[in-house]
Amino acid sequence: MAGFLFDNMVFGPVFSRRLGVSLGINLLPIDNKYCNFNCIYCECGWTNNKKGKMILAKRDELKQQLEAKLKEVQGTVNEPDAITFAGNGEPTIHPQFAEIIDDTIELRDKYAPKAAVSILSNATMLSKPKVAEALKKVDKNIQKLDSGIESTYKAINQALSNKSLDSIVEGLLGFEGKLIIQTLFLRGEYEGKIVDNTTNEEVEAWLEIVKKVKPEYVMLYPIERGTPAENIEKISKQELQKIAEKVEAAGIRAEVY
Repeated sequence: MAGFLFDNMVFGPVFSRRLGVSLGINLLPIDNKYCNFNCIYCECGWTNNKKGKMILAKRDELKQQLEAKLKEVQGTVNEPDAITFAGNGEPTIHPQFAEIIDDTIELRDKYAPKAAVSILSNATMLSKPKVAEALKKVDKNIQKLDSGIESTYKAINQALSNKSLDSIVEGLLGFEGKLIIQTLFLRGEYEGKIVDNTTNEEVEAWLEIVKKVKPEYVMLYPIERGTPAENIEKISKQELQKIAEKVEAAGIRAEVY
């Protein structure tokens, strides 16, 4: 069972397999996952959006903490390659997300100009104009796409709304290629049904969407920590490499982690 939570607004730096030395930002509660997805593989565990108990990061306090941390690591081996919005759920849910992005870029430019402001997002809030405009300002706009088939998308990501795969894709297309696609491949069983986004049919449907979106590149990765759903299998590097070859044959760069 998973249940790994970040216990600070600003955490790290940590070494990220995708982003190098990464200073993390968690805009969400430090004691509870807060998300609009309930992914069967999420390292933070199952989503439990407790109404009335959600304490989100305060903009001013976050800015102070981030500035202090950037001053602390400036000029050291821990100076970050990336400042990454991740944390305990979906960061774009925060009502001041756009303003916080502006604050972060300002501080990055002052204290760590080589760091890439990055975000790991599930692509559910792209229909919000302020969110979309803020994401266009970041250096690495990393958006999730775990399947190209509606039923598999629902089985893996379990959106806590009626958010369809088509609406996710529509949001991705709005960036005109200025984004990175991240996809976690897995297979297993959940609630008595097989869940597998690695089959030929799945990969081809997913690849068709990737080709339409035309991202800067694609990140492919397997599960790394425990999953809240049992019986989920970690996909081998060799399998991921084969999928990456199909992406690159379509003229899009792919990286396997």
